[in-house]
Amino acid sequence: MTQPIDIISGALRSIGALESGEMPDSEAATDAFNLLNDMLAEWSNDRMMIHYQTDVVFPITNGKYQYTVGPGGQAGSVFTGSISGFTLTVTGLTSGALALGQTLVGSGIAAGTKITGFLTGAGGMLNATGTYTVNISQTVNSTSITGSYERPVRINTAFVRVANLDYPVSVMALEDYEAIGLKTINGPWPRGIYYQASELLGTFTVWPVPSSGEMHVFCDTILGSFTTINDTVQLPQGYNLAMRYSLAELLAPEYGKASTQGLNIVSMHAAKGRAAIKRRNIKPQQVVRLDPMLTTHQTIDAGWVFSGGF
Repeated sequence: MTQPIDIISGALRSIGALESGEMPDSEAATDAFNLLNDMLAEWSNDRMMIHYQTDVVFPITNGKYQYTVGPGGQAGSVFTGSISGFTLTVTGLTSGALALGQTLVGSGIAAGTKITGFLTGAGGMLNATGTYTVNISQTVNSTSITGSYERPVRINTAFVRVANLDYPVSVMALEDYEAIGLKTINGPWPRGIYYQASELLGTFTVWPVPSSGEMHVFCDTILGSFTTINDTVQLPQGYNLAMRYSLAELLAPEYGKASTQGLNIVSMHAAKGRAAIKRRNIKPQQVVRLDPMLTTHQTIDAGWVFSGGF
C-alpha cells in the first residue's frame, strides 16, 4: 500500500529537491501530483504498461446493438453493497454486471474507489454477490452503488455467454463494419463487435442485432488516475519504484538541482523499472492447446443459423 505523496516525495528526494525526511510544500506537491497523473495517462497508451485487461461485462438488451462505455455509460452495474477496509461485500445486483476495474459511486464512498480483485464474488450477472477487494480502504454501510468503467483504449478479444455456453465474437475494425451490407439483420446473439473510442464515452456496436446474451469484452483500459494526494492505494509489484523514478525524470528539469551523474542514475532506474513492468505484462506465447471438444468455435459455434447451413 502507498500514497501518491510518498511517490512524489521520493521522486523529489531522488533529484535533490528534498532532504531525507523532508516533505514538499503544498504548491510543489500539487504540481508533482498533476504531473504524476499526466504520466499515468501517457503510460496508458503503451499496451505493455497496462497490468491487466478489463473484462467489460454487460447484458444484451433485445434489439439493441449499441452500448456506451465509460463513466456514466450503459455498460456498468447497480448493486447493493458495503465496504469495510479493502473489502466490498455485494448482497444484491439490481442491474448490469459486476467486473474488475469498475469505479464505484455511492453514498459515503471515497472518490476513485475501484474493484481490484475477486474474493468470494466472481462478477458477471449470475455470480455477482459475494466479496471483492477495492483499492481504497474505507468504511461504508450498506447502500446502493453504481459501478462504471473507464473508457477503454482498445478491444483485444470478446465472447458472448448464452445459456451458460460461450461463443467467440470477432473484433471488427471500422472498415470491417462498414463492409457489412445489412447492418440491421437480427440474430440470436452477436457475431462481431466494433468499438468507437470517442473522447468521453466509447461505444460498442455489435452485429447482428442480438436478442440475448451476456457480453464479455476484454479491453486495454487507461491506468486510473489518483484522486487525492493522500489516497491509500494498492499497486502491482514494481509500479511504486517505476513511478517514483519516472516522475523524478520528468521533474528534474524544473528543479535543476541534480548533478549529471545523479540524473543518469535516475534515468537508469526509471528505464529499468518500466522495462521490468513490460517484461511482466508481455503476453506469453501460448503453448498449451485445449481439447477441441472444449472450445465452442470447434464444436458448438452454431454459426450456421446465419447462412441456413449452406
